[in-house]
Amino acid sequence: MEILTESDTKAKLIDPALHKKGWTENLIRREETERGIDIVDGKPRRRERGRIDYLLRVEINITTQPVTVALIEAKRSNEPADKGLEQAKKYARLNHVPFVYSSNGHLFVEYDHFTGKTVGPNPLEEFPTPEILRKRYEQGVGFSLESEVAKPLLVSYPGGEASRRYYQDAAVRAAIEKIAKGDKRLLLFLATGSGKTFIAVHILKKIADAGQLRRALFVCDRDELRTQGLGAFQNVFGADVAEVTLSNPQKNARILIATYQTLNVAGETEDAKFFLENYPHNYFSHIIIDECHRSAWGKWSIVLRQNPDAVQIGLTATPRSFEGGTQEERREDEEITANNLKYFGEPVYEYDMAQGIEDGYLPACEVIRRATDLDEKGVDSEDIERLGAIDAITGQPLMVAEAREHYGAPSFEDIIQLPDRVKTWCKDLFESLLQIGGPHQKTVIFCVRDTHADAVAAGMNNLYAEWCTKNGHKRLDPYAFKCTAIVGGSQYIADLRGSERSHFVATTVDLITTGVDVPILRNVVFFKYVRSPISFQQMMGRGSRIHLPTNKLMFRVYDYTNATRLLGKEFIVRPAPPPRSPKPPTPPEKIVRVEGFDVHVNPAGTYIVTEKEGRLAMVTVEEYKQRIAERLVEEIKTFDDFRNCWINPQERKRLIDSLPEGGRGIRLLREILSRKEYDLYDVLAEIGFGVAPKSRKEREEALRYKHDAWLKSLPKKAADTLLALARQFERGGTEELENPYVFNAPDVIKAGGLEALKILGEPRDIINKTKEKLFSA
Repeated sequence: MEILTESDTKAKLIDPALHKKGWTENLIRREETERGIDIVDGKPRRRERGRIDYLLRVEINITTQPVTVALIEAKRSNEPADKGLEQAKKYARLNHVPFVYSSNGHLFVEYDHFTGKTVGPNPLEEFPTPEILRKRYEQGVGFSLESEVAKPLLVSYPGGEASRRYYQDAAVRAAIEKIAKGDKRLLLFLATGSGKTFIAVHILKKIADAGQLRRALFVCDRDELRTQGLGAFQNVFGADVAEVTLSNPQKNARILIATYQTLNVAGETEDAKFFLENYPHNYFSHIIIDECHRSAWGKWSIVLRQNPDAVQIGLTATPRSFEGGTQEERREDEEITANNLKYFGEPVYEYDMAQGIEDGYLPACEVIRRATDLDEKGVDSEDIERLGAIDAITGQPLMVAEAREHYGAPSFEDIIQLPDRVKTWCKDLFESLLQIGGPHQKTVIFCVRDTHADAVAAGMNNLYAEWCTKNGHKRLDPYAFKCTAIVGGSQYIADLRGSERSHFVATTVDLITTGVDVPILRNVVFFKYVRSPISFQQMMGRGSRIHLPTNKLMFRVYDYTNATRLLGKEFIVRPAPPPRSPKPPTPPEKIVRVEGFDVHVNPAGTYIVTEKEGRLAMVTVEEYKQRIAERLVEEIKTFDDFRNCWINPQERKRLIDSLPEGGRGIRLLREILSRKEYDLYDVLAEIGFGVAPKSRKEREEALRYKHDAWLKSLPKKAADTLLALARQFERGGTEELENPYVFNAPDVIKAGGLEALKILGEPRDIINKTKEKLFSA
């Protein structure tokens, strides 16, 4: 029996069987993700193609939007039918479908999310029809697709299905399904940069087009976010959308965009007068709370309490799993998360940063850690006695007794200023920027307070000015600038986002921590000790947007304060404790300034951001190598088998796809291990089988002298062409050798080209023979 690849299994076995069961092409969708991002030679590169999910849909009639109900994972025809089931379950969660299938083209296995049961294997001829799956779906969700409550599910996207990403459609369907079941409170968790506002807009659009929207309110945290939200809603709803201001409550509009501040509900001291006077009880039929991790339990919860009959949707980019920080800060984060879950319930849909990176919708992330000797040691009274200290406000000298006996690193730049540390960190960061891409990279540096942001901006500007003078470059001022609330920093966000000739490095405290879109941002820097996992996730998320005009497909996190320890950590959500009695106010402490330290910054490791045990995490290079090695030897038992697999393009692709994060992981590892002159073959051979690696150049040279007799046995033009092809391998590795355009390379044409190989027979066969020689060299 012929052994078929996955794609051939679909085309020759599964598709015909589905068509016989009534699954016509309009009911089959091949949902392809964006091409994932690998890091090659320190630069991001798109993969050849994204993941393709094989989805089945049912429809009421030809004018309505089909509803996705099932997913099929196809395997090769000689593999067990259930081999792809666990993988398919993951894809089904991402696509929000209840029926999951794995098939080798002969048999299929089914997992039913509604019942939790797995059945099969059964002959493919017994695959359920669209009518059967529709009936089972309706039984599972508890409503008919022809009922009134189901109408929003059947509304098409105004821009067509190409306008949305697969997970955005899944989130929209998950929300509408829950509303159709009669639930009025929903929580959606999606990573920063994944398009939460798009989802909010289209949930309301489908509800409105189904005739079920009366008035809606979209609430966000600040003016910048309101402007972004207003534009997104107006693009779809047009004049039905209006921006609420203190002078105009916009009562004639159908969809209102407002901030907490505008509604007079931002804090406990506000009286909510504007909101209560303009919007009576149950005025809104739908309310969407953007970034609901802000906590819905302060003064502004009156927005929800005044509209108890409204459908209330919470959006957040903050996952439930994190730990770290002081007990007080952890208590606050746990309280916010616990209250969100208690009020809105478990998320109806989740899409995290690790999945976004894997799918290619979010940029890859590299973490570069630094350790500072002064931060490990701290500053004590002996240091102050030796170096002296001044009052940072008055400039007057201070006695040792006026300072603390010890200052720990978290107090640095808060109650003790250390100019030498600031200069050293700025110098280290600036040199890092020069090494990777140059100084003109959009960067945000999170600082402790405004005075610290001033000092860092000045330090970066001084280094930039010196660099420009030394290298004969014209300064593009302002280079570094403070962007904090106290100086009206929001006015500079447009320059940070849009200008390519100025405003490269923003030093901030908390103005750019949430919601502000700066897709061009390439570096996120922590000069600030962070203990709130929610705050950390928001700060790191500023870099997690792809920017195609500048080919930004990755971003870097420079961590000087061990903030990334909070990445993907888990804590158990506990009910919110009772409020504590406020502590009596303490007199302000003098801010001390001490100079004269010899500060040293040392590398503290490079990490890969990936998924681990179901959540976003950083893993060391060694741990990542071990994960790849374990998976590699599971798939390939011997080194000879590995070499034979590598020569076959289809087998090699299958092998790479089976490794952790596919090609992205191994290519990123090659970069970090400083193996960029080596083919992936040698990187994997070293990791999995302990074989000493050879560079691509060494392999090309070895082909010449180790297989000289073989080359001399060939016609001269054919031998010259193969050597020219080997030089292409030296430049780009195995993939370059197999590139169909390789025969257009000038030196290959000059040597004799494709025609010279045809003399020997099928060119593909002779190239495979050459690959055998290359990898045995």
